[in-house]
Amino acid sequence: MQTATDPVEKIVVDAQGLSKCYGSQIAMDGVTLQVRAGEIYGLIGPDGAGKSSLLKSVAGVLAHDSGRLQIFGQLVDSEAASEMVKDRIGLMPQGLGQNLYGDLSVEENIDYFGGLRLLSREEFSERKEALLKSTRLERFRDRPMKNLSGGMKQKLGLVCTLIHEPRLVILDEPTTGVDPVSRREFWSILARLLKEKGITALVSTAYMDEASRFHRVSLMHAGKILASGEPEHIRVLAAGSIVAGVCADPGQQVLAAHRLSAQFPQMEVLGQEIRVFTDTTDRQQARTMVLDCLPDIALSACEVLEPELEDVFIALLRQKNLVRKETETDVVQLSSDGPRYGAQGLAIEAEQLSRTFGEFKAVDQVSFQVPQGEIFGLLGANGAGKSTVIKMLTGILSQTEGKGRVAGADVRTGGRQIRERIGYMSQAFSLYLDLSVLENIRLYAGIYGLTRKETAARMDWILDMAGLRPFGYSLTASLPMGLRQRLALGCALIHRPQVLFLDEPTSGVDPLGRRAFWDVLFRLSREENVTILVTTHYMSEAEHCDHIALMYAGRVVADASPEQLKRDVEQQAGKLYEIHCQDAPAALQQLQAAGFLNVALFGSRIHVLLPLPEHDLQKITAVLGSTGEISILPRRLSMEDVFVHIVTKLEAEDRHPGGAQS
Repeated sequence: MQTATDPVEKIVVDAQGLSKCYGSQIAMDGVTLQVRAGEIYGLIGPDGAGKSSLLKSVAGVLAHDSGRLQIFGQLVDSEAASEMVKDRIGLMPQGLGQNLYGDLSVEENIDYFGGLRLLSREEFSERKEALLKSTRLERFRDRPMKNLSGGMKQKLGLVCTLIHEPRLVILDEPTTGVDPVSRREFWSILARLLKEKGITALVSTAYMDEASRFHRVSLMHAGKILASGEPEHIRVLAAGSIVAGVCADPGQQVLAAHRLSAQFPQMEVLGQEIRVFTDTTDRQQARTMVLDCLPDIALSACEVLEPELEDVFIALLRQKNLVRKETETDVVQLSSDGPRYGAQGLAIEAEQLSRTFGEFKAVDQVSFQVPQGEIFGLLGANGAGKSTVIKMLTGILSQTEGKGRVAGADVRTGGRQIRERIGYMSQAFSLYLDLSVLENIRLYAGIYGLTRKETAARMDWILDMAGLRPFGYSLTASLPMGLRQRLALGCALIHRPQVLFLDEPTSGVDPLGRRAFWDVLFRLSREENVTILVTTHYMSEAEHCDHIALMYAGRVVADASPEQLKRDVEQQAGKLYEIHCQDAPAALQQLQAAGFLNVALFGSRIHVLLPLPEHDLQKITAVLGSTGEISILPRRLSMEDVFVHIVTKLEAEDRHPGGAQS
């Protein structure tokens, strides 16, 4: 068997000018890239960018229309040529557990895939036990796949993909729909297994923040590659600075946002913070540019930060004139007749809400309050109980114990009142794709009993709010995902509800569409005083919330603003630092051996929480001093850091109750 250092293995995938069309729809448009042996190569972009088509072409399950593709040096230009390399490839398709069988147990699934690969009994047994141990699935051997959490399904899918030790593994959005703790564990396991076996990986993801976990990446949009290279090198392609600050007077936030959005095309509001991308790397100049737009508005805690990859992605789209007008936030307009709902009182109250299914307690004495006009985030891992709470609050599901009130109505007795006063947007797109935009709006107006005059007025409002006026007669199926979601939001708002429930509202939406969507939510909250309760798997979106309740195992384990949660984690676990070094996986093991517990691998970098920075930084330098040049930089805590810290700590307490070791 050849090793990763053999000349023929230096380039595992060589794609030159690949193109693919589905009728008039262009999926790949002249895609060119090379994947080197031993690296994790990432394809990053929204749904419809062309990632899956490229992965399927490389895996040999989709023929490209034009261009040249070589895998392991073999020209792949026919079905027969594809068959010559398939035994060296492992493919994990998009979707939780899509390559698995729900009624089979964990072990039965692995046995089935091992049988397909015709492995010897001894070879298969050794690999199976090693993979089960690496993924911590040993004690779940007999559990049916359909009863696993999302993260466990993906780990089992990875085991089945790697059981024959392929030299190239292809993973299509393996962490979509998986909570942050499971995401981090998945990437850690993958990096370790690939390094041990010398396997190359080609991975796609819609999460921009996962770029740091890859050796090299390609940013994809509309079938084309916008940029390729190491994540750090891509960041400098659209040079700029982020200016972040909080209005000293919260009542001036809307005015400040309006002024800044008129001057800067990349501006977003994250809870109480306003965040602006400026096209200059001069930090003082960037700060001055923003403050000059707000001569009569004071900003507190004003900082100048390095742009994230998502900021760079959007800036690149602007530079290449690829920003569709309908995704720009300046087309989004709300009514100007002032707040519909008063600022006083509570819009949502949950008091000791509980729900059991047989002997299983899905929700355990959950309590929280949401004031009118607030954006409230309900976060938690898969199976934490978030959806059950929403179903009880909307009257879809009755509670076993406890009380709840929504928009002034009791959830137990006020079913009709609640339905009239709330809007609900489910995770699954709930509109009719074969109806036009206007037909969908009229359908929802009829469901809520609007008069003809009310329907006409609200239809105009929705078309302006969602930037859909040019698309009124277009079939909904033809719209980009971002516009579909804004149409679904408009239909949920057609009867002007007091409270809006959103379940994973931006899943699959590109970064531009996601920002435009959240701009609408911010203005609904601030200008019309609509209360919004949202669940999301994008931890960056949690930053948009005014307040957050974090659920774990059916309970609320944290209830505060994002800023307060970050301060709490800093007090408990320390400040966040990022370590750059030559061999991050080896350095990670050295730090763990030296007693650093809150440490995680991020591609070629390491993130670590330090309770005593001065002492701990000296210790890190001493531990890693012999490994080559290192640099250590402070970083801001993200909501993902907060989520992972809290949930990981609770999981450890569950494994070792009272501090006892198992």
